Amino acid sequence: MTRPDAVPALPERLAAWLAAGHHGGMAWMAERTAERAGPARLWPAVRSIVMLGINAGPDGDPLAALQDSSRGAIAVYARRRDYHDVIKGKLKELGGAFAAKAGAEIKVFVDTAPVMEKPLAAAAGLGWQGKHSVLVSRDAGNWLLLGALYTTAALPVDEPEGDHCGRCRRCLDACPTGAFPAPYRLDARRCLAYLTIEHAGPIPEEFRVPMGNRVFGCDDCLAVCPWNKFAVATREARLAARADLAAPPLAELARLDDAAFRRRFAGTPIKRTGRDRFLRNVLIAVGNAGDQSLAGEAERLLEDPSPLVRGMAVWALARLGRLPPAPPDEPDPDVRVEWSRAKNPGVQRASPLAGAGRRPA
Repeated sequence: MTRPDAVPALPERLAAWLAAGHHGGMAWMAERTAERAGPARLWPAVRSIVMLGINAGPDGDPLAALQDSSRGAIAVYARRRDYHDVIKGKLKELGGAFAAKAGAEIKVFVDTAPVMEKPLAAAAGLGWQGKHSVLVSRDAGNWLLLGALYTTAALPVDEPEGDHCGRCRRCLDACPTGAFPAPYRLDARRCLAYLTIEHAGPIPEEFRVPMGNRVFGCDDCLAVCPWNKFAVATREARLAARADLAAPPLAELARLDDAAFRRRFAGTPIKRTGRDRFLRNVLIAVGNAGDQSLAGEAERLLEDPSPLVRGMAVWALARLGRLPPAPPDEPDPDVRVEWSRAKNPGVQRASPLAGAGRRPA
């Protein structure tokens, strides 16, 4: 439990992050900044904030899927039912019982409002924000999923948790794309979790090979945290991992049309990203796999209705050395750029993020 004004530095920290452009294409982060950085601006009646975490720890090595390039690696949190639905239901149940007993008003939030959950959770003593910016808990490592309960009740507050990262920089060194310009700072534009989920267009070329077979999200900085040695697998039945999402074959994923994509990923966070972005990621994994048996899947997708998919099919086939002649009538400019690059591999278009956010030596 904490107070709405427990993190007075929030406005300054948020403004600096946005000014650096580290939010990438997440335009909503630049909206309602006063409410995001000031809980009382979001709801003037709030007097206390209860931060809650639910353990979402995996039951095995979260990076094991990276070892088989013929299969897709999916972030731990997305291999199960959408946590927004699970946590919001539990928060409403808890909040309703609390409101009835305390005679107080409540509002509950799970990622769907301008609430900065991680700094508030640190202020409430749930853990501390590690050098990778994710909340780290003594009991659950960095596998906590967060929810917030705002209330008009005046509650006793808990002490903030101190920083226990020390000199460790495993999370920073594990990042395959150098997304941390400094400890405790994340440049989302270089983060594979952002690029594979939130980014809408073609993924900048400099990040495609480092993606490997990651088709949705990235767990590298989370998985190497030493505090995970105290974590246990989640006991929440509604967050049980689905076996078919542990490391699905790329060949299966590449054959998904929109209807099949919706069926396969119904109720999971993957569905919200949409089939075209997901197939974009799958095709990058196909190109990185170096497996000629997957070339047929990419060839078929050269005629996909989505320009995003067609463009990544070009890139995948060029990587596999199987690119056919370019069609004379490709209407999309981004796809034409991919064909041009593939035919002239020595000519690289500079990424707008080239050099941005690289770790200092």
